[in-house]
Order: sequence, then structure tokens, then C-alpha cells
Amino acid sequence: MFRESDLQYVEKIGLNKQKVMQQVEILQRGNLFVNITAPATAGKGIKVFDAKEIQQMLEGYDALIKGKKLLKFIPASGAATRMFKDVFPFMEKYKTGIYQDDPSLKEGFLLMNRLPQIAFYPALKRSMSQQGMDLDDCLARKDYVKVVKHILFEDGLNYAALPKGLLLFHTYGNEQRTAFEEHLVEGAAYAKNSDGKVHLHFTVSPEHHVFFENLFRQVHEKYENKYKVNYDISFSYQSTETHTIALDENKQLFRNEDGSLEFRPGGHGSLLNNLSQLDADIVFIKNIDNVTYDDLKADTFLYKKLLCATLLNLQNRCFEYLKTLESSAISEKDLHLMELYIKDNLNIQLPVLYSSFSTLEKQAYLFNILNRPMRVCGMVKRENEPGGGPFWLQNEKGELSLQIVETSEIDNNNPEQWKHVEHSEYFNPVDLVCSLKNYKGGKFDLQAYADTKRYFIAKKSKNGKILKALEHPGLWNGAMSDWISVFVAVPLSTFTPVKTVNDLLRKEHVR
Repeated sequence: MFRESDLQYVEKIGLNKQKVMQQVEILQRGNLFVNITAPATAGKGIKVFDAKEIQQMLEGYDALIKGKKLLKFIPASGAATRMFKDVFPFMEKYKTGIYQDDPSLKEGFLLMNRLPQIAFYPALKRSMSQQGMDLDDCLARKDYVKVVKHILFEDGLNYAALPKGLLLFHTYGNEQRTAFEEHLVEGAAYAKNSDGKVHLHFTVSPEHHVFFENLFRQVHEKYENKYKVNYDISFSYQSTETHTIALDENKQLFRNEDGSLEFRPGGHGSLLNNLSQLDADIVFIKNIDNVTYDDLKADTFLYKKLLCATLLNLQNRCFEYLKTLESSAISEKDLHLMELYIKDNLNIQLPVLYSSFSTLEKQAYLFNILNRPMRVCGMVKRENEPGGGPFWLQNEKGELSLQIVETSEIDNNNPEQWKHVEHSEYFNPVDLVCSLKNYKGGKFDLQAYADTKRYFIAKKSKNGKILKALEHPGLWNGAMSDWISVFVAVPLSTFTPVKTVNDLLRKEHVR
């Protein structure tokens, strides 16, 4: 199956033949679906705080975070190519002149008609002017191909090749802000440490690292002076050791035109390694494109602090229990109080046989389930089609747990499973606050708490050929499967992602 050159390349990227063979077996076997027993709902897996409770939680926020190292973790490595998925075909078809009744060109026309409202319009106008072109004149003459090419390709803004974090998202008077800069602003509001430092960590592609560094050098003093903070910025790459092999439609090794094997980045679950390297007590996780204007950020700031306060309150109680469980003398009354707290506050179901355990066995069991990394996740009310989100899952041992599930993990040919999806009320906006350290201050081995069976198999294409690609368990899905998980309802106003370029025309991104 493998050539000598294949094995040399496998070794070069940090893998070995055994790991690659395991990946091949998974791809040939196909998807393993999760077993949903119910959607997480308000009061049954989703905590819903009222205004009074939120106020009480936030009154003690500064005291809670005192002495803790806070850090914001932002996955930012992907190129923005998918943002322009509707613009490429628009450009190609518009060239032909046969476009009047083609519905697939609707998004392209929308972008051209409202282009002056988008934050990168001034930069586009300057760039075209430097090459002797007048943007407004091109738009008036409907010379859209020239405009689109200048947005997408290297002779212009080169936005199709840049990561989202470097794209101009918002306009403030005569200034424009990238998504990267919006995260600097957010970090100053809720991830500021007691010493005034704001630690932010971005996962980026190696070829883009220098661009992020340059942008930070240009803007950091402006934001540090404005928000009275000092930024500590760090970057990491997705390791090639997390790359996965691809198969063709016949479940054979996919080979490129030069005969080499096709290895692909293993999805956002690969970033578990990056997360493991961070030295922080509390880590906020949020996608690079989920940002909004300053005048709409109040809910984001409030609920980020609420999630953090919820986590720290839960963590403090768990740490107390763990210290008690370490002692040799513990009463049944103490154990009973812990059991109630675990069921009522941590969404952990004790096994049926637990009642037959001896005191020592109960003590050991409770210690193990409390001594784990913890995450508190914001969940938004679902307003569109059913899909992935927070659900109660049952594993092969019959144990129930709260999990964040992707649609690809659900067997949509199973009516019973899909019924739970259709009745779901919430979805996951990737809004997490995590604790990576144990009660003694040591770092958890995060790989030990991942469910390696919750991988994804995705259909992709390369050079016109279909391939099957393997993705590791998602960072907030299977990669955090065995964490203590608490889900909190947050308002839809905290979720303003930019998946396509025309999302920048929504009210959250236009002024």
C-alpha cells in the first residue's frame, strides 16, 4: 500500500505508519454516530439566569478573577476563501454576459450593489486608484469582473487568500477595523487581568503569522492607550502531526498528480494540542469571525463575564470537595451533599450501581468525576433549521452526559434520532469559558479527556476528484467529551458570525 517515498513523507510531518493505518481503517469503516436521548432544554441541561441572578453573579466578578490568569483563545488559521464562495461563480458567469435570470448570481449582485457600505470599500478604492482604476466608475458601468478580481486576487486586496482575521470588518468614522482588532477590544473588556494585562492567543497558518504580527505592531498602542491595558499576544500553528490521510471514492489512498499522498489538516479538533500548551487558569474561546460593532458589544461583555463567573463559582466548590475527598475521614452526609450538588449543578448522572458502593468506593468515584477540566458554554436559542447543538448522549456503557454535537455526528436516516434534533431549542455559537488546571494548580492532560471515536468524515474535492477526509473529534465536541460541561443560555445578540462576505451587510456589521 505504501511506497518508500510515502513513509519518508509520513515521518517528515511527524506521523508514523501505524497512525496512518489507523486513519485509513477509520475512513474505510465510515462514520460512527452518537446516540442522542434528548435535546438539552431550559432547566434540563441549559441554565437560564434571570436579571437578578445575573446582577448578583457579576457583583463579585472582580473578586472571583483576582489572582487568576485569564486568556482569550481565538482559532484564526483558515483562509477566507469560503467567505467568497458565491463571488467566484458570479465572476465567471458574469464574464459571459448570460446572467440575467440566474438565481445563483443573486449574492454577487447584492455585494456589487451595496459595496460602498462594506468596511473594506475605502481600501479597495485606494488600491484600484493606485493602478489607475476608478472603483465608482467601474460600479456605475457595471464592470463587476474588474471589481471582483481586485477584491479577491493578489493584484488587489487578495482577500480570497487571507485569513478572516485580517479582513476589514467594521468602519468607525474614518477608520476601519479588522476582526483581529475587534478581538483586542473584546479582550480588554472581559479578559483583563488584575495587573492590567490582556493575554490573547491566536492559532494561525505559518504563512500568515507575519501579517498578524505586523498588524499588531501597527495598532496595539492605539488600543492599549484607549482601554488602559497591555496586550500579551501569542501565536501557534496547527501541527502537521495532526494531519490526516485522505482516501478516494473507492476507499483507496488518494494520490495527487505527482503521485504523493494527500494529507489534510485534521479539523479544529487538532487545536486541542495548541490549547494544551497554554498556561492560564481561565481560557475564553471564541471564533475569529464572531464580532460586532462597539455599540452592540454590551451583551457580549456581560454574558462572557457571566459564563466566567459561573465557571469560577462551580470550580471553587469542586475544588473544596476534592480537598475533602482526599482526606481519609469523610462522612456519608458529606458524600450525600456532594452527590446532590453534582447532579443538580454539574449535569452528572451517577451510575445505577453507585448506591451499592462502599464509602471508600464512593469517595474514589466522586473524586475522579470532579477532578476533570471544566467548561461553561453559552447556548443560543435556535431560530433556523434544526441541526447540531447541545444534547444528552448515551454511551455504550449506558452513561448519560451533556455534549455539543455536530450534525455530521447524527444519523439522519434514523427517525428516532432526528426527532430529538427537530425538538431541539438551542444551538452552539462557540462561546466557551474553560478551566485547564486541577485543584492543585497542575495542568490537565487534555488528550486524556477526549473521545477519539467522535471523529468526522467529510467529502471534499481536489483537482476535480472526490476524496474522503478524516477530521479529529471537534475541539468543543469529542475533544472535550469527558470534561465537566455546563451550558448557559445567552442571547442571540452575542452571536454575529461572518460566514459569507454578504454577512458584512447585516445590521450587526453596517453603520
